[in-house]
Amino acid sequence: MSSRPFIKMHGLGNDFVIVDARAQPLDVTAEGTRRLSDRNTGIGFDQLIAIDAPRDGLADVDVRIFNADGGEVGACGNAMRCVARLLLDGVPGPLSIRTAAGILKAWTDGTAETFSVDMGPARDAWADIPLAAACDTDHVPIARGMLADAVAVSMGNPHAVFFVDDVAAVPIAELGPQLEHDPMFPERANIGVAQVTGPDALRLRVWERGAGLTLACGTG
Repeated sequence: MSSRPFIKMHGLGNDFVIVDARAQPLDVTAEGTRRLSDRNTGIGFDQLIAIDAPRDGLADVDVRIFNADGGEVGACGNAMRCVARLLLDGVPGPLSIRTAAGILKAWTDGTAETFSVDMGPARDAWADIPLAAACDTDHVPIARGMLADAVAVSMGNPHAVFFVDDVAAVPIAELGPQLEHDPMFPERANIGVAQVTGPDALRLRVWERGAGLTLACGTG
């Protein structure tokens, strides 16, 4: 992995190392990903993205997504926007991207500055997230510290969101890793704290499973 060319990109501060592996497949290991993701001794990133040749005609490219801890995940909205920036190259699109969470569509507004991705519908059935036991996914019975009564949802990866009055008051770096590994989440979970700031706006902070506190989270 260390001898391959790569590009470093970010979407709203959510940062990635992206490798074009369409001509030469990339063998990704968990240990190698962890070493490269280290922000002191490696390159530093939230996720490693491998762009693969499409396995069939249903998508333009296949993409694999690996969190900083080496685990492969299903979806990443900001990473797909970066992939679109690389591959559309001024063409409006759409670009069909196959991920472990399904085929996603990305496009640009034509200015080569704004790139969007359709992440598909949110899934809120407990088995689809998945949760370890059946429950009302609008009121998941988990709690740590000042956080309780989570809303669970999947956008190709599991999220637990806690609505609070002030996101800045929440010690998410302390509570996030505890909640990420709660037994209710067999595949772990991204932990979000959300503050509604207006009728069409909210502020969100996310502790991302396998990556930690991120500056932005597209699926969040």
